[in-house]
Amino acid sequence: MKFFLDSANLDEIKEIASTGLLDGITTNPSLVSQQGEQKGFHELVKEICEIVQGPVSAEVLSTEYKKMVKEAEVLAKIHKHIVVKMPMTEDGIRATKHVSDKGINVNLTLVFSSSQALLAAKAGAAYVSPFVGRLDDVSTSGMQLIEEIVQIYENYDFRTEVLVASIRHPMHIAESALLGADVATMPYKIFKQLYNHPLSDIGLERFLADWGKK
Repeated sequence: MKFFLDSANLDEIKEIASTGLLDGITTNPSLVSQQGEQKGFHELVKEICEIVQGPVSAEVLSTEYKKMVKEAEVLAKIHKHIVVKMPMTEDGIRATKHVSDKGINVNLTLVFSSSQALLAAKAGAAYVSPFVGRLDDVSTSGMQLIEEIVQIYENYDFRTEVLVASIRHPMHIAESALLGADVATMPYKIFKQLYNHPLSDIGLERFLADWGKK
């Protein structure tokens, strides 16, 4: 499974990239806006691409088909690692098909059903982003959606990668891996939690205490 960080914070990205375990980045307008006006959007995204040396999702802000296409073409020119994020709308699907046919990688985001994921794959999206946490929030199983999408893609040998988004805790990552998802994108806080287990801490304390008795 590939690990992406869901962040536009350069300090967070540099720290996690230094582990050698980071495969890519996802951003969105909310994450970028949290970084203030210190850098222009294009400059920030380009710097992230240079740090990670892997796929970096940058989202279009337009909602109309022709404007989406134009914006996607501009974003794709920022860096070879750019993946253009498109929203799961009718115009988003049309734009995804158009720019994918031209060789631009697309991450189809805000996906909440297997039928939406099927459309994304048929439109040629490189990634589809089902939001598992938001589904859990409304008493619907996010993991069931991942299972459905993985099965559908296997049935038809789609190349679109399943990128699990809206991850709320480490179990979301483990369960997604068990189901065969390709990518998990997570906040910095969740990545750090992957290291931790109380029994690991207790075991280490015991080993060190025993060694100290020598």
